[in-house]
Amino acid sequence: MERFLVVDIETSPLEWESFDQAQQDYLLARATTPEEQEERKRQMALAPLTGFIVCIGLYLVEREGETVTDRKRVCLLNDRSDADRPSEAIDLSEGGKLYMYSERAIVRDFWSFLRSEDCRGAHFVTFNGRMFDFPFLMLRSAVLGIRPSVNLMEGARYGNANHTDLLDKFTFNMPQSIGATRRYNLDFLTKAFGITSPKSQGVHGGNVAALYAEGQYVTVAEYCLRDVVATWQLYQVWERYLKF
Repeated sequence: MERFLVVDIETSPLEWESFDQAQQDYLLARATTPEEQEERKRQMALAPLTGFIVCIGLYLVEREGETVTDRKRVCLLNDRSDADRPSEAIDLSEGGKLYMYSERAIVRDFWSFLRSEDCRGAHFVTFNGRMFDFPFLMLRSAVLGIRPSVNLMEGARYGNANHTDLLDKFTFNMPQSIGATRRYNLDFLTKAFGITSPKSQGVHGGNVAALYAEGQYVTVAEYCLRDVVATWQLYQVWERYLKF
């Protein structure tokens, strides 16, 4: 039996006022117009020292021969509280469960899950996980005073047998801005291969921070889980037609 764990995170910028003047000046260096400065502030969501984890989407799949079983589809969401444990699970309309509690606790439980019996031997599947999700999770964990239970960045970028990053695979490890190995986003790739885009309901990574700030936690969680499901479906395309 094979196990696969699809992982996706959503992030948001830390409060601007949480940085001192020297840090603010550093972050805005050479951004001269108000538009450039606002863009820099939005980009803070992409780095673990200037952004925080909104949620972690997890999709655990088991496969034995032609039989595929959904074992777990959950979203761990930071509800901006100090809660150490989640409140009662919320059933999401598209399948899966939402658990809401503090950022530190969801990160702690993520690392515990990776060491659990349920996850033993699971192969990681991501889209851009090598460049974003995994280093963000590891560095943000350190900021929160949590030691990762697994080195998600082990091995060479193109030689990690336990992790398939589909962004690398669909560019043959040669991402470019144009040409045959152009780097497409997940939305474009899923549509190209006849898969329902995770952005089909109008939510995308660019508006997650705003939705989260408005308290639309369920909307954010459902988008995150659409991401992991679409990533799994895209993995099956790569595995069937392009894996050698």
